[in-house]
Amino acid sequence: MINVDMGKNKMIFSLHTTYSRVSKMKWLMLLAGLTAVLGAVPRIPTTRDFELEETDGGYNVIAVTDSSRLLLGQIGRKVSPGDEKISLTLTEGRDAESGGYKVTITWEGPSDSVFEDCFDFGSKQWYGGPEQKEQYWPIQNSKLQKYSIISKEDDNAAVSERYWVNSNGWYIYIQPEAPLFVDYHNVLDNHICFIAEVTEPYSTKRTRNVLQYDLWFFDNAKIAHQHAVDTYLGKPSGLPDYRMIKYPVWSTWARYSREIDQQKLWEFANEINDSGFPNAQFEIDDLWEICYGSLTVDERKLPDLKQLVQDIKSLGFRVTIWVHPFVNKDCEPWYSDALAKGYFVLNEEGSPDTSWWNNNGSIPAYIDFTNPEAADWFSSRVQELIETYDIDSVKFDAGESSWSPQIPVQNGDIDLHPGHIVEAYVRTVAKFGPMIEVRSGMRTQDLPVFIRMVDKDTYWGFNNGLATLVTTLLQLNLNGYTLVLPDMIGGNGYNDKPSKELFVRWLQANVFMPTLQYSFVPWDHDEEAVEICRRYTQLHAEFADEIVAAMEQSVLTGAPVNPPIWWLDPTDQVALAVGDEFLLGERILAAPVLVEGAVSRDIYLPRGLWRDGHSGELISGPTWLTDYPAPLDILPYFTLEKLCRDFSRYIEAYQKVKRLGKRRQSVDIDGRPEVMKIFERG
Repeated sequence: MINVDMGKNKMIFSLHTTYSRVSKMKWLMLLAGLTAVLGAVPRIPTTRDFELEETDGGYNVIAVTDSSRLLLGQIGRKVSPGDEKISLTLTEGRDAESGGYKVTITWEGPSDSVFEDCFDFGSKQWYGGPEQKEQYWPIQNSKLQKYSIISKEDDNAAVSERYWVNSNGWYIYIQPEAPLFVDYHNVLDNHICFIAEVTEPYSTKRTRNVLQYDLWFFDNAKIAHQHAVDTYLGKPSGLPDYRMIKYPVWSTWARYSREIDQQKLWEFANEINDSGFPNAQFEIDDLWEICYGSLTVDERKLPDLKQLVQDIKSLGFRVTIWVHPFVNKDCEPWYSDALAKGYFVLNEEGSPDTSWWNNNGSIPAYIDFTNPEAADWFSSRVQELIETYDIDSVKFDAGESSWSPQIPVQNGDIDLHPGHIVEAYVRTVAKFGPMIEVRSGMRTQDLPVFIRMVDKDTYWGFNNGLATLVTTLLQLNLNGYTLVLPDMIGGNGYNDKPSKELFVRWLQANVFMPTLQYSFVPWDHDEEAVEICRRYTQLHAEFADEIVAAMEQSVLTGAPVNPPIWWLDPTDQVALAVGDEFLLGERILAAPVLVEGAVSRDIYLPRGLWRDGHSGELISGPTWLTDYPAPLDILPYFTLEKLCRDFSRYIEAYQKVKRLGKRRQSVDIDGRPEVMKIFERG
């Protein structure tokens, strides 16, 4: 059965319906037997129609012009023609205010059906999808093979939204009820494929299968993304803690791992204090509990934590502590108590047994945050810990649904399992206030808290190293998570401690991100490193109000705090492909050095009049700056002075003032006298 629902006018037997739009898009819906025809091309100067053409492997989506037929993709690849158990519904919609056009595609069938719809990446740039360990951006050169779209530990996919947008202004949003997998390049070469199948990790108790998604078409990617934020993704409801924005978090994790005790913590706090570096807080990470899940301090390591906290606070710190959502089986009586009360996630066989990175020879269980009583039990114990030791806030780790015993049984709508627990966990812990941090997310973009990048490794490249710091920032922002906390400067050091060069470049890449987080310290290296780090830590603080302004704009409109550079000109084909630069709001462009041994780099500036953050020179974009000099002490960054297209008059005026040796002067711009702020520095 194929239904085509065009708003109020349901089409069952009509052979030809077209819709013309300002953006020159046309839709052709054809029905002939089991063939429905559907299509879209935005911003095409000539009339085009789209057809669904029945083939042996499904339905080809074809764009038709007077002179050509372009295959855009193929839907219904796993559907057998004539299968009366399967239904396809096509529904049209519009957004008059933004000029968008939508088609909703809905496949429904029994639980053993499989739906597979594929779209050609083409030559477009694509963004969105899951956070990845090897995070490339744009994402069309990545490879994923039937990859479950849930929040999971594998590949650092802690944030895994069902949203993709491309440089032509198309976006796809897939409804959360679909048991969704995505495939890049494997099912079909150079295609993104969406697969709905009731199989692990999705509940086998589902009685039906559904693949429903909305295809929206706009004039460009910026308009498309803003619409997606307003319609599906949401925007933050407030700001995180200001001191965390302005000054660094100092964590014990990378430096000490689990080898912490009272003396080491006190010595570390004094080291930081003596260095003269500022601080947002001192973070006590793993391992402070007597056993994992007890939330009870190990007094063999920390004989007087309450006094230690007060002593550290006397140095000017706030103190936070690391917490996770697991209870290990050897952690008694807490494990047995929670098990008896039904507070753990069980799998379909009734077992709570799972695994995490701190098994320590035991078997853990995952607290079921979809059970309100279990969530309250966890929260009350965390609150007691905070009050007993005068802790200021908490770093909440994990939260991905993959930590559940497989295949998990949760409370709530079965069609939202297993991702429902991620949202439940993050919403539970967000109640602890604006100083917290989380690392997982699923439909939680509205929360006013930092979301931390999953741990980075101490490498330079795309193997979860420095090269992925910027791409992960962009990936999270384009999924609607705009309040991003980069992980430790220099990486976690699992493979090796960071070199001086890597450490400094890592810090520089962080400067125009929302916050800084140290664990390895500048004085691990020489005095030059210390002074460079001091300067850029201060530069970050100087731009704190700019970061806050970008966050306030994100609260207001949902705009990224750190957008890609094409945000300033979404028609710029060069900017659309750049993944190693980023913006802070719409005024600062950062182009950090991300390559080992490099002392220069090529930088692309999109349209606008830019001021070099170091030399003060004015530069008119769009333009490439080839071999821009960037020795170790230089972070290339630029401030947007004016966003317009013709800067010749401004450049001439700038050169005139410079020749006069003046810092500020009235100049004539197109017959209009101006005293221009852009000349106050220089």
